[in-house]
Amino acid sequence: MVDKLPVSPSPLLTAPGAVPAPEGSPDAGVAWHHGDPLGEQRSAERSAAVVDRSHRFVIAISGPERLTWLHTISSQHVAALPDGASAENLSLDVNGRVEHHFVQTDLDGVTWIDTEADRGPDLLSFLTKMVFWSKAEPREGNELAVLSVLGPDAVTVLDAAGVVAPAEPYAAVAVPGGGFVRRMPWPAAESFDLLIPREGLATWWGRLTAAGAAPAGTWAFEALRVAAARPRIGLDTDDRTIPHEVRWIGGPADHGAVHLEKGCYRGQETVARVHNLGKPPRHLVLLHLDGSAEGRPEPGDPVTAGGRAVGRIGTVIDHHELGPIALALVKRSIPTDTELVAGSCAASIDPDSVPADDTVQAGRAAVDRLRGR
Repeated sequence: MVDKLPVSPSPLLTAPGAVPAPEGSPDAGVAWHHGDPLGEQRSAERSAAVVDRSHRFVIAISGPERLTWLHTISSQHVAALPDGASAENLSLDVNGRVEHHFVQTDLDGVTWIDTEADRGPDLLSFLTKMVFWSKAEPREGNELAVLSVLGPDAVTVLDAAGVVAPAEPYAAVAVPGGGFVRRMPWPAAESFDLLIPREGLATWWGRLTAAGAAPAGTWAFEALRVAAARPRIGLDTDDRTIPHEVRWIGGPADHGAVHLEKGCYRGQETVARVHNLGKPPRHLVLLHLDGSAEGRPEPGDPVTAGGRAVGRIGTVIDHHELGPIALALVKRSIPTDTELVAGSCAASIDPDSVPADDTVQAGRAAVDRLRGR
């Protein structure tokens, strides 16, 4: 829950039909929907929609050593991130638990980071404290704000609005008038983030909707994200979450946030141990919820099987085709056909969402060979 917004409420909340996100929501300060939340999801999947995500907290890092410095204190391989490239990244604690998830883009000598509204100030404080003697200068960069354009017609919309759409995931190009556009691999197949000057939010919103994008709220973005089983820190994670549990393993080419072939960083020991020798205790799955139940579970509620807690609920959302769905962290040992209860709802695991778990790790195989197995 968000008690105080680190960024001001969006001016787009005054747009006709805009309905604010519920009080205490992590999306407070922007529109939850524009009067037709399910129709907005259909637009985002079948044509094009634009979502105001200007509550994202933005950080700018300048200085010639910004990338090599960030490489040493985060989980992604970013030391040689090319100009016009992006990556998802994590900050872990000493035990390998996830503290921050962020997207970073390097363009024209500046690294731009955007992250959750409520976690941004803490991430900026951490980065500032970690500079020491490096030639890197992190600062608040909220002069840029995020708009996301989603859907199979997104490229056409951007082109009509005078924006060159990058061809590859995580690629970024400058936008006329300031800022940049970045292609993302989620929540839809065609997804783009526009980071544009905050004072131009209304102008860009008008330009994109005039070009054919349907106005949509964060409900639509979240429904697509949950259906794609992409986690959101603070909702789908808790203070024990490690990257392997929530599919954040892999470099940019894998659409991950933890590179497995880079040098030391805080929390690396846990990542390496799980990757080489063990399995994560929990994994992220998609749950289908009983829509006839009275009430819905809340993030953090327990998931139970036979009265025994076997996991925790994350994001809960109504999807235009799937109905009520949720992400949940559940024990890896729970069979997919187990009858579950989440809050007051019966729940079932979507078997297609269960990560493959049949790979023998290199470290475990070596141990077995030494033991003659």
